[in-house]
Amino acid sequence: MDPQRTQDVARTAWTLARRQHFVVSRRQLLGLGLSPEAIKHRVAVGRLHQVHMGVYAVGRRDLARTGELMAAVLACGAGAVLSHRSAAELWGLGPRVAFEVIVPPVRTPKRPGITVRRRELAADHADRRSGIPVTTPPRTLVDIAPFVTRDDLERAVNEADRLELIDPERLRESLEGLGGTRGAAKLRTLLDRRTFTLTDSALERRFRPIVRAAGLPEPLTQHWVNGYRVDFFWPALRLVVETDGLRYHRTAAQQARAHVRDHAHLAAGLQPLRFTHAQVAYDSAHVEAMLRTFSP
Repeated sequence: MDPQRTQDVARTAWTLARRQHFVVSRRQLLGLGLSPEAIKHRVAVGRLHQVHMGVYAVGRRDLARTGELMAAVLACGAGAVLSHRSAAELWGLGPRVAFEVIVPPVRTPKRPGITVRRRELAADHADRRSGIPVTTPPRTLVDIAPFVTRDDLERAVNEADRLELIDPERLRESLEGLGGTRGAAKLRTLLDRRTFTLTDSALERRFRPIVRAAGLPEPLTQHWVNGYRVDFFWPALRLVVETDGLRYHRTAAQQARAHVRDHAHLAAGLQPLRFTHAQVAYDSAHVEAMLRTFSP
């Protein structure tokens, strides 16, 4: 290869490496026109450092975490996608973990230090983050569900919502196409619990025993206070309790209106408290503890 051609290839390889967090694969280098001997020479003189078989760090051995994740994908070849807990890590939904990658069913790469799963991955279940092929947030949450605790899964869902990767309502809709996936049922159960809704009468039946356990007198229900109909009201305690049936489904406008209601009660010298229906149904100890602080 003439010197000019060598320089051109080197520049192209460097540009590619920077796009890929300073890692490249042997297959890519060969595709750019580098010979096996040229690759071997660059390894020998320290321009390339092997990370996995057929994958090299460019320039220096140390890589940022994104470089390590990209290297794991490149090591598994064409069609590989970062998945499961590694995908959750990349999306910011979980801690740093060992490498997990999905590859097409026709391929069977074995790479030390990388858990490789053969799956048929629909095109709309794959995405890129920071240039790294990765499963989409909904698919990632479904994939990690069998391998994490319910609390960790809920934490990941909450974080995905906070980061605006996907809201739980759209996540539930996306589960329709993943009915046969192992984690779909667990995730659906979690979402249904967190958006649990009681009728007014059922809510009252669940709430009254908690009130008695907290040592509070019986409240007024569905009473008008400061121009708003509230769920529970204690005039003597100057306490208003409101409940939210759809924790995740409230729009920005709905949230703003809830704040206006609370502010109206505060301005009138009342103390507003707000619980979800799920808390009333599943976390009565927390609700009782909060109410107990108002016990006469």
